[in-house]
Amino acid sequence: MASVSIRYIVDDVAKARDFYLGQLGFAPDVDALPAFASVTRGDLRLLLSGPLSSGGKPMPDGRRPVSGGWNRLLLVVDNIEAEVARLKKAGVAFRNELLPGVGGTQILLEDPFGNPVELFQPK
Repeated sequence: MASVSIRYIVDDVAKARDFYLGQLGFAPDVDALPAFASVTRGDLRLLLSGPLSSGGKPMPDGRRPVSGGWNRLLLVVDNIEAEVARLKKAGVAFRNELLPGVGGTQILLEDPFGNPVELFQPK
């Protein structure tokens, strides 16, 4: 598989796009504002779908897609402490503190709409 796409539901596509570009090192891909945008980082394509996009439309039973769940994309970083310090200084919200595990250290941050992003530094 050469690339992977993940869709996040967001309330404001431009704000979400700017967050991923400015804070997490993504590059612009497609802008169809205000409904949709996509950004890339390496082989990852992140689809940002707002209420006006097809991904934000209600299901047949009336349920609407919402942001802020627990499924997440994972970004590998070289220096997790430095990344956390930089992002905290920029006002990014975190769900937890650094959590060491058997394979490395992780932490969960939230994009402006509560969607989780895991930063992970392998051992």
